Formats: sequence, C-alpha cells, structure tokens
Amino acid sequence: MSEITLPATARTEFGKGAARRIRRAHQIPAVLYGHGEDPVHITLPGHQTMLALKHANALFALELDGERYLAIAKDVQRDPVKNVIEHVDMLAVRKGEKVTVEVPVHVVGESFPGTIHMVESQTVQLEAEATHLPESIDVSIEGLQETQVRGSDLVLPEGSAYLGDPKDIIVTVTAPRAKGDAGDAADGEAAEA
Repeated sequence: MSEITLPATARTEFGKGAARRIRRAHQIPAVLYGHGEDPVHITLPGHQTMLALKHANALFALELDGERYLAIAKDVQRDPVKNVIEHVDMLAVRKGEKVTVEVPVHVVGESFPGTIHMVESQTVQLEAEATHLPESIDVSIEGLQETQVRGSDLVLPEGSAYLGDPKDIIVTVTAPRAKGDAGDAADGEAAEA
C-alpha cells in the first residue's frame, strides 16, 4: 500500500480543554514518537485521518513544518458512544525498518461441501518492513475438509515473519455435528436398561 499523505501542525496547547477545542475544529490531537526522539504533539485533519485509518496498518507521510515523517498508527482512541476518533498515537518509522503489527485474517474460498469453517484467530502478529505492511493475511480454505490451518501454514508476504507459535490454530474446517446424534444413542441405551 502506498503512503497516505496528511498535513500535520504542531500543538502547543495540552490537556482536556485544548483537546476538546481541537476536536470541535474537526481535527484530531495526536502524538508522534519513536527512534529515541522526544514525542512531537501534533494535530491532524479529522476527516482525512478517519478515512485513512479505515485501512489496516496504513503508512502515513506526515508533513510537519516543511519536514516529512513516515509513521504508522500504533493506538487509536475512540469515543465509545459516538465512535469518533479522540486521539492517535503515531510511531515514526524508516524505510527498511522492521515493525511488529497486528494483521487481520481474511478467509478466501469455499471449504468442501457440507463443512463449515471457524476463524479461531481474528488477527495474527507479524514482523514486517514498515513500508510494506500487509492490510490482511488471506487464508485459503478452498476444498478443505476436517482440518486446521495453523500459524506455520500461513502464506505471508515477502519480508514478513509470523511471530506466534507455529502450532497456533488460525482457522478450523469441520463437519457440523448434530447435537441430537450423541443424545439419541444415550437415550436408546437408557431405554434398553
């Protein structure tokens, strides 16, 4: 995914009142940190930032005072009622640098007829190059029957590494079992006794 360019402005006011004024102006307070530098308090455009954050692991090019910073969103705080973004923590990154990210699992294909699949892990933790972060990991279940897809079975983008246990179960494909099957046999045995 390419970089999403966002204009940023430095903040000099801090605290709850200042953050509320920023939000009323349809902007989002944020902090840019990383590489041992002091954190930089910034303000981002509200609507553009909200749209950009819809992409998992988006790479941002922040333009601040004539300088350009590459960053990824590490934490997004939302209002639980209004579901609006209240604050964003941005991690400064460099080209070639490896970062750890949570990547959503996306199931593709159809399993064998008569089977169902269950996603055991909604996300997986990967180490990947900061400028080539995957938006999702596709897990193909095409034609599978009665099996489990484990961490070691994941097809990862080049330069990415799975950080979980290779034995972790990501997706299970199984045939549905009727609850009455085991119960009917037990009832039949009880009736004979």
